[in-house]
Amino acid sequence: MSVNKKAYSDLIEELTSKKVTLVAVSKTKTTEEIKELYDLGQRDFGENYVQEIIDKQSRLPADIRWHFIGHLQTNKVKQLAPFVQLIHGVDSLKLLKEINKEGEKNGRVINCLLQIHIAQEETKFGFNEKELNEISGQLKNLKMANVQICGLMGMASFTDDMNKVRSEFRHLKSIFYELKTYNSQLTTLSMGMSSDYKISIEEGSNMIRIGSLLFGERKK
Repeated sequence: MSVNKKAYSDLIEELTSKKVTLVAVSKTKTTEEIKELYDLGQRDFGENYVQEIIDKQSRLPADIRWHFIGHLQTNKVKQLAPFVQLIHGVDSLKLLKEINKEGEKNGRVINCLLQIHIAQEETKFGFNEKELNEISGQLKNLKMANVQICGLMGMASFTDDMNKVRSEFRHLKSIFYELKTYNSQLTTLSMGMSSDYKISIEEGSNMIRIGSLLFGERKK
């Protein structure tokens, strides 16, 4: 399957004026499909599975910025630490400490987003507000020189009710700006996918994760 070049071109034109970063979600897509999008100028790609991102990273151009957007287990961090650009789904202090440890081993500062649970489905990972407040307090006392918390990430409920989706995005934005008053280094609010990215941008997202709009529906 070829990438949708017109959809990509239209999307880039829309996002550039709004200063929104596009992460092309390339999970299950071939290196040929990724290279096709790369040749159009795309550099940020997101993957969900550790082995898949490692394999693709070894076979594709070195200037690709790889984002890990799946649920990350602590025992897999060391495999990503040498090259990952941004880890989107940090959902525990234990994971953050492991990322810092592996960052130190690799002589890198690894960029991370804290994942916030805003959807109503129980299957979604992430901190709730109480846990976020607790970890924010603990982080002040922890010296983690090899981790940079850049912002927050969240996924809205899987629903056709766009008012509900908008409400969840708006809630995450309020959490982001509240935290930003204490930590000016927070710059990234990652929310929005192919079905809801327009609403997410209206509600303050500056990073979206788009897969099916660019590549078509992924193989099961």
